[in-house]
Amino acid sequence: MHDTEPPERRPTDPTQALRLTVGCHFDVEAVLPTAAVMQVATYPQPGVQVESETWDTGADHHGYIDGYGNRCERMTIPAGPSRLSYSATVLITHPEDVLEPDVRETPVDELPDDVLVYTMPSRFCLPDELGHEAWQRFGHLEPGWGRVQAIADMVHDHLEFDHFSSNPWTTSKDVFVAQQGVCRDYAHLAITFCRALNIPARYVFGYIPAIGPGAIHEEMDFAAWFEVWMDGRWHTFDARNNTPRTGRVVVGRGRDAVDVALITSYGPLTFRHLTVIAEEPAA
Repeated sequence: MHDTEPPERRPTDPTQALRLTVGCHFDVEAVLPTAAVMQVATYPQPGVQVESETWDTGADHHGYIDGYGNRCERMTIPAGPSRLSYSATVLITHPEDVLEPDVRETPVDELPDDVLVYTMPSRFCLPDELGHEAWQRFGHLEPGWGRVQAIADMVHDHLEFDHFSSNPWTTSKDVFVAQQGVCRDYAHLAITFCRALNIPARYVFGYIPAIGPGAIHEEMDFAAWFEVWMDGRWHTFDARNNTPRTGRVVVGRGRDAVDVALITSYGPLTFRHLTVIAEEPAA
């Protein structure tokens, strides 16, 4: 835990930095003391400064960095009801999503070795099963930003957002057939189509505040989107929102949602309630 001076309000110029309070509260209940890993802390990255951060778990805990660079917190949740809380104040240097329509795709033989894994099938993203569909729909399009945006457009239009339409075992093929899903399903389907076209794509989740153009005013929750490797770096796309957003704060990245579970418990753990916070701090 580190404390800092009270934060200032965001400058009125939208091109300047944005200060946010992000965090969550999990209400859970364990039958016995249960080992667990939480993944809700902000991802270390350029342009996002953590000014203060607090954990409140009611248990001993310590952090580590996993193989994807994600911050994870290990703990043993005591028997009975518990509240697991994380809160941070962050300063985002460039809070607006960036559109770069002239970016070109990178040929497979020029991809870095560590990026190749993001062209492969994973537990929830199945390019081998939707490959024909991907090439039929997008194979004729010019490679580059526009083709990836066409994939995001198609997924956005093809799926209906429904909180109760999927479960922890739902794959991208299931979602394509059902034509319904939540934000993680939108991301999985878009990633699947990209990988089928040999475009490296990875799953991302985190906090998005309901501010600025494109804001969705509904009960706050974690959000999922995807990143694509083109022209030497990763670029952000969002099939669910499908419009530029302000103030994304990344928590985790991986092949798909299995790599970035909010809570992994090594024993029975009953989920009671989740509260997510992503907002500008009060004056």
